[in-house]
Amino acid sequence: MNEFEANGCDIPASAMHADRRLAVTIRSRPANRAPATMSAAGSGSSRSGQGRRRERPTRSTRTLSPLDTTMRSWTLPLRRPATRRYCLCAVLLFCLGYLAATVAANAQFGFDDVADQAKKLAGEPFKPPPAVPDFLTRVSYDEYRDIRFDSARSLWKDVGGKFQVQLIHPGLFYRNAVAIHTSDGSGVSKVPFSPKLFTYGRNTFADKIPADLGFAGFRVAYPLHKKEDYNHVLVFAGASYFRAVAKNEVFGLSARGLAIDTGLPSGEEFPFFKEFWLERPARDATVMKIYALLDSQRVTGAYEFTLRPGIRTVVDVKATLFERKRAKELGIAPLTSMFLYGEERPRPAGEWRPEVHDSDGLMIQAVTGEWIWRPLVNPERLLVSYFELESPRGFGLLQRDRSFHGYEDLEARYELRPNAWITPLGSWGKGQVKLLEIPSQKESNDNIVAYWIPHTLPQVGQPIDIAYRIHFQSDEPIDASSGRATATRVGTGDTDGSKRIVIDFDGGKLKELPATAPVKAVITMGQDGQLVHQTAFKNSVTGGWRLAFQVKPPKDKALELRAFLKHDKDAVTETWSYRLTP
Repeated sequence: MNEFEANGCDIPASAMHADRRLAVTIRSRPANRAPATMSAAGSGSSRSGQGRRRERPTRSTRTLSPLDTTMRSWTLPLRRPATRRYCLCAVLLFCLGYLAATVAANAQFGFDDVADQAKKLAGEPFKPPPAVPDFLTRVSYDEYRDIRFDSARSLWKDVGGKFQVQLIHPGLFYRNAVAIHTSDGSGVSKVPFSPKLFTYGRNTFADKIPADLGFAGFRVAYPLHKKEDYNHVLVFAGASYFRAVAKNEVFGLSARGLAIDTGLPSGEEFPFFKEFWLERPARDATVMKIYALLDSQRVTGAYEFTLRPGIRTVVDVKATLFERKRAKELGIAPLTSMFLYGEERPRPAGEWRPEVHDSDGLMIQAVTGEWIWRPLVNPERLLVSYFELESPRGFGLLQRDRSFHGYEDLEARYELRPNAWITPLGSWGKGQVKLLEIPSQKESNDNIVAYWIPHTLPQVGQPIDIAYRIHFQSDEPIDASSGRATATRVGTGDTDGSKRIVIDFDGGKLKELPATAPVKAVITMGQDGQLVHQTAFKNSVTGGWRLAFQVKPPKDKALELRAFLKHDKDAVTETWSYRLTP
């Protein structure tokens, strides 16, 4: 506890005087400025609650003591000895100067401070981040797991609040160190690295750890289940990756700060967070703010993350990007996940688990309200899909299959992996949701990527302002009245070269519709495909409806398919979307 804290205020004890007090109201400098905002697509539209508008200054009454209480009126007698007037003026000047210094010291660090750094950084040549010592990157997985943070040294543990922060040691996959700071009303403090913050288990290299190594990232802990138990709810570690979970979930898919040229022949550029500022929450706070500075060869950026843990953990993201050079493709709000195999194909030889994946589908909501569901696949070669949209309401990667028996894995618990749903804050204009499905043979590889690509961007050098909300949750964002495609199975059709596709739809109004209801399927496909047969009927086991159809795709080309069910003139399910590959 420092001298300021010991006195319960922001005035040093040395400035206090026992028998003289003056009540002074101080306006603290607001954290944010108010420039106009611009969407990632350059639409220039404002966002509710997301512009960089200053909040109303707050008032706090502090007690000072260098002056006599008779000075509260700030008036001087008409006749005073000159020496006393001079002394009084000197004291006044000292007081005003001290107050100005106090206000500056208590200025709240915020998003605009990081944005200023990002803008300055964009005007400088790119410098690769310093690498950690080679011996740390060569450790085995088990050796790295033996390095553990001492939870007794968690940031803010002594405060007794709801948030604690635990630090991550560099090594193995984490080849670069980042700087971490904390901020509060008294200023910004860098968190110093020390090997004493960690235990190294059976490892013998503890004496070789540099004293100024730095950190790989951090974990935020919060009492999700019980007041006395702190659970990890958010993790920042590696490049611009971060993950979060809600109550009763286990970590699964990741979000990223930015994707650059992902899946392009020129190769992907991986931006990284090089510096973090953790805003210390009040003791009873249920919200925490994190600021981050992003850097890469062509892009810099300032980020603000607002974390709200709970049944649904929500992370609000606000960012301002600056391009050093124009990237071929900027991916906004990128999500990364894993899909090894599901029910749409026979399981690989030797595998005992029915399915293995962190997510099993891409969900999109168009501005029209249409819900689009794209089941994921593990392709034989890179598969890239684009969904043209204007001002989408949202998109995300979901884990729709929530049955333990769909996975039978007591350790991985894939049925508890979170969904991640992106909601734009403000209009994003015209663009595309891009989905990349990458061939993979291991469940340790993230092979699914989805993000938004704006059609237009400001000129290089101009800021790109973006804002969105990520919902980490087990339930789905889709309207409860709409039926969902809960299973997709693909097999061989009855005619040469044809494919049989069986889709089970459940939920919404489907259970209320009797088997005699006039439910029809609407199937569309690329011009090179041929619909051979179709039928839709009540599923007597689930109470939902099953659509089965056969299609003959072209021999050497992929075929895009879309289907939904309608009752009378109304759609009663989401739109199922799929790509058949040769």
